[in-house]
Amino acid sequence: MTLDILFGCVVIIIARVGDVSLGTMRTVAVVSGHRGVAWLLGLLEMTIWVFVVSAVIEHIRTEPAYGIAFAFGAATGNYIGVTLQGWLPFGSQVVRVFTRDGATMFERLHREGFGVTKFQGEGKDGAVAMLFVQVGRARTRHVLRAAREVDPRCYYTIDDIRTASAASQGPSSTSPSP
Repeated sequence: MTLDILFGCVVIIIARVGDVSLGTMRTVAVVSGHRGVAWLLGLLEMTIWVFVVSAVIEHIRTEPAYGIAFAFGAATGNYIGVTLQGWLPFGSQVVRVFTRDGATMFERLHREGFGVTKFQGEGKDGAVAMLFVQVGRARTRHVLRAAREVDPRCYYTIDDIRTASAASQGPSSTSPSP
């Protein structure tokens, strides 16, 4: 393999990591209703993809390493894209916390400015409190930190919110732009 081919493979890998990562972030933007961001990410993603695909197709018969680089870049882009998706600051999530110390946790989360709703429930080992907290993605880790400080054994789930009614949106949530 010549230095030119090796350089071409590296460029293809980097480009594919870029376009596949952009595709993952674009999907998150679409799901959370950020049309402008989704449009821009889609434009960048497809521009990179068209140039990389055309280069690979043009040389695939003589340089099969380009095809392998294309696949390697795509697989790596999936991994990086999913990692980046967790760091994106837009979108809202609901954190559901299940604890035996509901009153203390409710007070702590409320005091820290989170909109929290508490329900009483019954778990396999008895009574539990279920706390629902709608929060901007960037603040989710703060909810989890506070919950674990109150009850290190609490159980929680996190889901992305596609749409929420206006009544549920307060200062701790982020709403997509129209």
